[in-house]
Amino acid sequence: MARTKEFDKDQALDAAIDVFREHGFEGTSTEMLVRAMKIGRQSLYDTFGDKWTLYCLAVERYSAAETDAHIAMVRGGPRALDGIRAMMERVVENAGQACLGVSSICEFGQSQPELTALHRAADLRLKKVATEHIRQAQAAGDVDTSLPADAAADFLFASIAGIRIAARGGASREQLHSLAGLALRALT
Repeated sequence: MARTKEFDKDQALDAAIDVFREHGFEGTSTEMLVRAMKIGRQSLYDTFGDKWTLYCLAVERYSAAETDAHIAMVRGGPRALDGIRAMMERVVENAGQACLGVSSICEFGQSQPELTALHRAADLRLKKVATEHIRQAQAAGDVDTSLPADAAADFLFASIAGIRIAARGGASREQLHSLAGLALRALT
């Protein structure tokens, strides 16, 4: 008779996300995953497939959660620009933790169609909301109307990636706040 799984799949996947965030795909061993996920090697394979499948599941879950959190910030302000500021502040506050989205892009670029599709879906979802709020901020006179809203959103996302990379490189909290402030200033 088969044994029932004695672990929570979501908790195990969250533990895998933490390992992949810190070490990337290549830097993560199966042993590191098994230890962090607190499951046996066979349970890892039976539940999640191979390391690559687990990595893709981790990137998908992480991207969805980060996208949801960014969207909540953008939509949470009384004015559109307040929401955009809140999103940038959240990035700065969490920049000390590696971003699995940025790291997977740095590690693989567009060489892996599965990852490219995951990133594209998350980016499109977030860009739609951010572009809409940039347009609202333009209509309110808070953002420069000569900037195409979609280009301004692209600039913000490039700035977010830069802030996260700067944090991994040892930038101080003050430097990260400055980078976020300059990005916002470029829009106004």
